[in-house]
Amino acid sequence: MTPVLPHSRLRKVILPAILVGGDTLVAFAGLSVGYWLRYASPVGDFGIPVPDATFVAYLPLLLVGAAFLIAAYGHLNLYEERLLLRKFQSLNLITKGTTFWLAAYLSLSLVLKFDPPISRLFVVLAYFAVITFMVAWRSLFYALLTRPEWGSRVRQRVAILGRNSAANALITELRSEPLHPYFHCGCIPLPDENPAEVREPLGEFCDIEKILRDNAIDVLIASRTDLPPAVMQQAIAACELTYVEWKVIPSSFQIMLSSLRLQTVGRIPILGVDALTINRLFNRGMKRLVDIVGATIGLIISAPIILVLAALIRRESSGAPVLFPQVRVGSNHRQFTLYKLRSMQAGAETADDLQQSTTRGDARLLRIGGFMRHWNLDELPQFWNVLRGDMSLVGPRPERPFHVDRLSGDIPHYLPRHLVKPGMTGWAQVNGLRGDSSIEQRIQHDIYYIENWSLWIDLQIILLTFARWTHNAY
Repeated sequence: MTPVLPHSRLRKVILPAILVGGDTLVAFAGLSVGYWLRYASPVGDFGIPVPDATFVAYLPLLLVGAAFLIAAYGHLNLYEERLLLRKFQSLNLITKGTTFWLAAYLSLSLVLKFDPPISRLFVVLAYFAVITFMVAWRSLFYALLTRPEWGSRVRQRVAILGRNSAANALITELRSEPLHPYFHCGCIPLPDENPAEVREPLGEFCDIEKILRDNAIDVLIASRTDLPPAVMQQAIAACELTYVEWKVIPSSFQIMLSSLRLQTVGRIPILGVDALTINRLFNRGMKRLVDIVGATIGLIISAPIILVLAALIRRESSGAPVLFPQVRVGSNHRQFTLYKLRSMQAGAETADDLQQSTTRGDARLLRIGGFMRHWNLDELPQFWNVLRGDMSLVGPRPERPFHVDRLSGDIPHYLPRHLVKPGMTGWAQVNGLRGDSSIEQRIQHDIYYIENWSLWIDLQIILLTFARWTHNAY
């Protein structure tokens, strides 16, 4: 049998151990800086007076704080090998874990009595210090790790069993990123495939064990699930003999993959789609609470802006209503009336069935309408839709019934986006997929959001909405 490869040990043991050790030292350094800022710098004068604590007396709290931070990072699977080359995903988890630590430590300071007491100003200062130091340390780590002499040793070598459209899409995805954790080595044709017709063949299927060993393959990915039993058994046996991971591109489940769960009926295992995280009772309640608070604040802040824009619309389009109501399709395919500030000439909506999105430089736009659309100000009345419960702050953008009926027949997996409430902004929009952009890509982003929802993702999308306020808006 082939022993575990040296670069596999590097990915699985050595580099994660380096990251844990480095994160521990950096976390302790950030907490120490937080202590210094609170007790030995002028910044501490802004806090509530607390008894002075020497560094030695505070040291146990710093050590416990560092341990909690590393535990939070570990709980979020920060040290998995799949994240070794994923800088921004890792930094996102670090921010998330540190934020959880902030809430937990502040709660401890209120519930438990420590000697010396935990200063809440210290916790807040340490939070920002830890994140700053972590970003700097991790950026340096990734800069070194992505050098050519290291990157090739960290990436997992992948072979694909069989060749079809799913395999082609996977190869394109792997090669779109020079530092993707997977490196595509080639394909192994199935017994019923001609090796000469397969791009980048590594050999014939009958030699699969030798191919995996000679090419130092780490992962073998089958291009489909309906392999003949004999072929699958031989492939899995070859993977076991060469310590190669076995994976399959699911052909039966093209959506909601993150919700797949293995259940048992009696003694029979069944693989199926479980309830989506976003639709669980507690999560729906939390998301609705955020929507109510956010929409209330949004209406209060935007009310003066809406009044000024309404006056300008009335001045340019005399006699036409200021608000433009339009029927859209929401969650569970329920129709509702969406409200926008009128940005087009009266009667422009009669051509809605001819095009799904407003094109750049649309002649129907009012002069003030072009300005509003560029800055997304025509969407402000939708805070009322959110408050009513028709929409959420974040979710897939709602479409008109005519286009829903048409697109559901033309685009696979279009309708599952209606499993959740539509949003004022969404994952597709902050990635520039708005206006006259690819509908297929929008659907992919919407499905990704639904599958991977969390309050943290909603917060990120809201912040990105402000950062990319005018991106591809017209």
